[in-house]
Amino acid sequence: MTAAKSILAFGLALVSLPCFAQADYQRYGAPLAPAGPDPVIAKALTRIQPASIQKTIETLVSFGTRSTLSSMETDLPPGKGINAAADWIELQLNAISKECGGCLEVKRDVFTADPANGGRWAYRIPRPTQITNVYAILRGTDSAEANRIVLVTGHYDSRDTDILDDLGASPGANDDASGVAVSLECARALSKLRLPATIVFAAVAGEEQVLLGSAHLAQLARTEGWQIEAVLNNDIVGGNTTRGDTLQLKDRVRIFSEGVPEAATPEQMRRILAVGGENDSSSRELARAIADTARVYFPATGQAAFHAALISRPDRYHRGGDQSAFNHEGFAAVRFTEWREDYNHQHQDVVRPPAGSSDPVKGDLPEFVDFNYLAQVARLNAATLATLASAPGEPVDLQMPLLTLASQRGISKTTIGELRNGTTLTWQAPAGDRVAQYQVMWRETTAADWQYGKLIDPPASGASITATLPISMDNVVFGVRSLDANGHASPAVAPEP
Repeated sequence: MTAAKSILAFGLALVSLPCFAQADYQRYGAPLAPAGPDPVIAKALTRIQPASIQKTIETLVSFGTRSTLSSMETDLPPGKGINAAADWIELQLNAISKECGGCLEVKRDVFTADPANGGRWAYRIPRPTQITNVYAILRGTDSAEANRIVLVTGHYDSRDTDILDDLGASPGANDDASGVAVSLECARALSKLRLPATIVFAAVAGEEQVLLGSAHLAQLARTEGWQIEAVLNNDIVGGNTTRGDTLQLKDRVRIFSEGVPEAATPEQMRRILAVGGENDSSSRELARAIADTARVYFPATGQAAFHAALISRPDRYHRGGDQSAFNHEGFAAVRFTEWREDYNHQHQDVVRPPAGSSDPVKGDLPEFVDFNYLAQVARLNAATLATLASAPGEPVDLQMPLLTLASQRGISKTTIGELRNGTTLTWQAPAGDRVAQYQVMWRETTAADWQYGKLIDPPASGASITATLPISMDNVVFGVRSLDANGHASPAVAPEP
């Protein structure tokens, strides 16, 4: 047979093969598409400007040192040190509150970290040290939902090469004046909005001392019963710009999120592993909600393109951030970080090599921050906060009754008589009466984000909702989220096995 005849025969054989039919999860429901932007939120985002961000960062750098340990120094020049930085941040939040008629409650969370109490952080606190967190609360307007809280934070302390040096220059422009700038810009942009749920704008200290400030704030939140649904931690989000670096990407920001919750009990861990739920923690669902928000408020291509790059890790290798302190207390929390970090501009003494030298400039200086990039990060934070605060609460007690039935009977595995290919989900309505529709979503088990969805109308009365789909639960992962009449969506919730 000639080569040409062989190719023809192979082609005819391909034509005769049966076409792959659509899978059940492709037939029922529709591919997900971004919702339209809320014009009120879109307008608020225009208030975030690079010039304002630049002023914030340059002011924070001007305090010389923002070492947490400098809070106990008595011989600093006037207007220098971390206490002066805390006062300035509080002043900014009060000024923002004044502009919106006193809409913000500005507070300080002050405590003393004592090395005598031991702990893994003791070597970074050589003596009892005062730590101050500053935050402002924008109360929700819906009496049934005002207890729901979304929180944005960055740390205002900084360091140089020596973690115990409380007098040396530690500009901390990117790490993490950039994150504080995000919190302040979100407060400026959103303070005049009236949203159903509550937003907290925070700036914490003690991050470089093993997350002491955020740990205290998270413990305070847990002790006082704050109903925190989302924590957005911004740390090193300045889009470091080093001359000659061609690998930094300015059209995205990384979103780190934990998979298996740190706060999960052994029983919860067993259930998560039993159903392959390692990729559906509340923090991972929050990260997906952020990515969805980016698709709504930013173009996919062009100079203004910006998106959330989901990283399925709690943080970078051998590194940590304030989101971990909130994860430890059981809250959904993620970390925003630029695409590539330059370690010459983190945790370094400021060193400028002589003219003509090929050595890099060292130090976390404002000249390496891209204020336009940082404005995009702040806009994504603000859009996410406003969307989540506008959305109804998450569906409550989402379950797959088949698995619950087997568990109640004390059976180690489902019996043959109970097996079926369809999937039934049940859940309860969140507090309030603003759910216009629920959206059942699903994705292939290997997919990073939700792919398909089906809208479900809430029942006329009662809080219990049931949805049955002819889709095998074995082949996909399910989730459900709440939508209001304007399309604002809560993060998805995965079913409890």
